[in-house]
Amino acid sequence: MKNIIKFSKFFLPAVIISLSIIIFGLVGLFTKGLNLGVDFQAGINETIQLAYPAGDVTFDGKGNAELTVSESQLTLVFSGAEAQKRTVVFDYKTYSTLADIKSALEKEQGIRVSLAERSESLPSNLLVPTYQGNSLLSLKPVKLYRAPKDDSERYASIDIVREAISPLGDITVQTINPPSSQRYLIRVRDSGEDPQFMTNTPQTIRKLIEDKVGADRVVVVKADYVGPQYSETLGKQSVWLVLMTLLLILIYSAIRFKIEYAIGAIVAIAHDALVMIAFIVWTRMEFNTTTIAAILTILGYSINDTIVQFDRVREERKIHPSEPFVDVLERALTLTLGRSIITTLTTMLAVLALYFFTSGSIKDFALALLVGMVSGVYSTIYIASAIVLFWENQKTKRQAKAPKDKGAPAAAVSKN
Repeated sequence: MKNIIKFSKFFLPAVIISLSIIIFGLVGLFTKGLNLGVDFQAGINETIQLAYPAGDVTFDGKGNAELTVSESQLTLVFSGAEAQKRTVVFDYKTYSTLADIKSALEKEQGIRVSLAERSESLPSNLLVPTYQGNSLLSLKPVKLYRAPKDDSERYASIDIVREAISPLGDITVQTINPPSSQRYLIRVRDSGEDPQFMTNTPQTIRKLIEDKVGADRVVVVKADYVGPQYSETLGKQSVWLVLMTLLLILIYSAIRFKIEYAIGAIVAIAHDALVMIAFIVWTRMEFNTTTIAAILTILGYSINDTIVQFDRVREERKIHPSEPFVDVLERALTLTLGRSIITTLTTMLAVLALYFFTSGSIKDFALALLVGMVSGVYSTIYIASAIVLFWENQKTKRQAKAPKDKGAPAAAVSKN
């Protein structure tokens, strides 16, 4: 017979720890607030790269030629009435230096490439993509930019960028690792006072930074804009989405089990959501639609674990109807503990891969999932089960105090 773990001895300390974490998170929420992403805050999110000119490209051939620079390759698309439509890809693994890229591009009819001084031997993967997408080539040069090759070429810092755009008012600036890349995420809030905010702000950001670091040194990698009405609507919809999810889980749990189990399940997943929010608040992780997706994912993951535990409790109760409920509960938790740990660890392997091999919002999504999974296992055992045990103990006490009907003994334990 497997040794039964006395989980109930730790219920009270676990509840106190959980309340402390939640209170700590709520204090941070009301004092520091959430680091709202552009999804929930009207304004512009712009990723810029402080870069060096790498060269320029011209085209004097027939038809049209469009050049796209991405993180992993250059792409040329030829089209038009006077040219055969075709696409040529120059990946950085095959063409590892800028000199290789130049040589390959100039094999295409009409393409001319001029590289900056002492840049021929630099790795081609230093080329910086631009969010504008395709650049139509012509006799007017299209500029190529490159990131610093190492710390020795770093000529600015986050403090310089922050100081440069401070006239814009409500701004935040974050470094996108590694710091030597000189890539920054800039958020400028839209106060609603400037009707041309979306058009003027990107140009103003670039000009202000170039005034500090020099002309032709700023590349806009990505830019997103969300209007005030959209951000407000999205925020309300996200709140309703979470509340409706909790309501549906409550209804499902009450139908499948009993109301005390449903309440235990709801409190447990609400605990997980609050723990994740506390983590997001104090780590200043950006709160956006990806974060909402992570929270909803954990709500589903956690309730699945809780239902498995409750199913086992119900089975053990049928097998041992005369045993005290606390013994039945601890046996059920002990028997399902291995399953819960193994399931969580195997899921974590996939999430860890996302965390270590991705970046940006996907990396934040993975980190939030990791926190939520740990909280989910913990809350299933020490929060949901503690609430059900408390409810059952109160029910037993009420039954013991109830007047006996015609001398029949009061039921010591209710059946599930």
